[in-house]
Amino acid sequence: MTDVAISGELPLPREPSYLAAGHTVASWLATTDHKRIAILYAATITFFFFLGGIAISLVRLDLFTPAGDLLSDDTYNKLFTFHGVIMVWFFMVPSIPGTFGNFLLPLMIGARDVAFPRLNLFSWYLIVTGGACTLYALIAGGVDTGWTFYTPFSTMFSNTHVIAAALGVFIAGFSSIATGVNFIATTHMLRAPGMTWFRLPLFVWAIYATSLVMVLATPVLAVTLLLVIAERWLHLPIFNPDFGGDPLLFQHLFWFYSHPAVYIMVLPAMGVISEVITCFARRRVFGYDFMVYAMVGIAVIGFFVWGHHMFVSGQSPYASLVFSFLSFIVAVPSAIKVFNWTATLYRGQISFDAPMLYALGFLGLFTIGGLTGLFLASIPVDVHVTDTTFVVAHFHYIMVGGTVSAFFAGLHYWWPKITGRLYPDVWARFAAILMFFGFNFTFFPQFIVGYLGMPRRYHVYPPEFQLYNVLSSAGAFVLAAAYLLPPLYLTWSLIWGARAGRNPWNATGLEWKTSSPPSRENFAATPHVEEGPYRYHPEGFAPEHGEDNYRTEGDRA
Repeated sequence: MTDVAISGELPLPREPSYLAAGHTVASWLATTDHKRIAILYAATITFFFFLGGIAISLVRLDLFTPAGDLLSDDTYNKLFTFHGVIMVWFFMVPSIPGTFGNFLLPLMIGARDVAFPRLNLFSWYLIVTGGACTLYALIAGGVDTGWTFYTPFSTMFSNTHVIAAALGVFIAGFSSIATGVNFIATTHMLRAPGMTWFRLPLFVWAIYATSLVMVLATPVLAVTLLLVIAERWLHLPIFNPDFGGDPLLFQHLFWFYSHPAVYIMVLPAMGVISEVITCFARRRVFGYDFMVYAMVGIAVIGFFVWGHHMFVSGQSPYASLVFSFLSFIVAVPSAIKVFNWTATLYRGQISFDAPMLYALGFLGLFTIGGLTGLFLASIPVDVHVTDTTFVVAHFHYIMVGGTVSAFFAGLHYWWPKITGRLYPDVWARFAAILMFFGFNFTFFPQFIVGYLGMPRRYHVYPPEFQLYNVLSSAGAFVLAAAYLLPPLYLTWSLIWGARAGRNPWNATGLEWKTSSPPSRENFAATPHVEEGPYRYHPEGFAPEHGEDNYRTEGDRA
């Protein structure tokens, strides 16, 4: 291929799109095309998302009444455990890196593919294998330990299928590590000529920072779960206090991974939101350099705050003070990002298309989740609300409200690029608004009832808490409806949707310079990058409405 500068339009590839390059099942299951592997990830996480959703819908139905009339204690425990395991490790962690990371990273840096295409496919097979092990645990009778597998319950007392579930998560962890290694190598080795580090789109920076966390933190989880399996199966004295083990060691190891894992979920979401907001506000990202430093700062500081999950575990009070301080510190780079997104919106020519509505929903939900995180970083407040539904609400605002909103924002933003089709705007906007209200109806009452003292994981509760639980359960079914709508109208768009041009949003970025959907080779010529990202209106300039008629008929057709 020849080099072409991106100051002009790149020639469109003459090859058929990646979707037309083979229609057999084998052509998909043996593919090494990063875009097809992204579609495989999308199908996989969608399957797990709805499985986890069904489990928690039954839990919320049970919580309509204080007596827990629908489910037995045992079934209730297994359902919320299954929901947590599936959603965290088979949806949240691989969702944005596996789908948008795979599809967009090579496109955004002007590469043909990722650095190790076969390893990329192997990563997908690993997560499918891990998911199969976890589903076996469900079919064989379920697991009742909670998604944290806390010892000594998981190693000494539970008589459910802990080994199968832990093995599934263990295998999925290696998928995460392999994906991280691949993305790091791709970013270092395959950038187009002229694509310097500070010309990278923020989504690429987010995937790069996330990959570092995945590679450095996930092995700790893998070893921890292996130790759980070893103690349970071989009766090795690791966490069992009867044989000199230390159950607190498990919590240290588990949360050393699991708190950075929050940033494995949130950092890619931040990358998506940066791309969407700058496009639909028609303004350059405010403080690009600070946004990069903030993402790297979150990735680094995230490794030092695991102890705030253990304020009531019996750890040293001096250690708790240090972890409390560091937990407040990690909020600073997150606050920088929210401030810069808001400054980007200020005086922008905002267009309320569906991706932007999802992005605005992310801003609201993530901000609430972040602010309530400060409550949990404070030792006295954390002691009061530990193991209550306040904590459940907090991490759902961050991990579900934030990550899932960003996932849908990215899905609607890049859908024309991925499929070559447009979707019905009205339904997409309606689903975005419904999701925002459904989410708040579901989880905001849990802040209140948690503060009043309702424990998490209980399905029998005092009658005075019923109003909050009824509100929360009713909101959950509104939220479920909002989650069901996009698969319906996006499937419709695949069949009857209008064909999209290569850049229907008039966005900047290399991915919009090629055809929709892209060819197997991505670009007809190697792009040569001559300027930074986001060639929208500069920070100090406020565009007038109508000045930038970016949705031209030529682009959309």
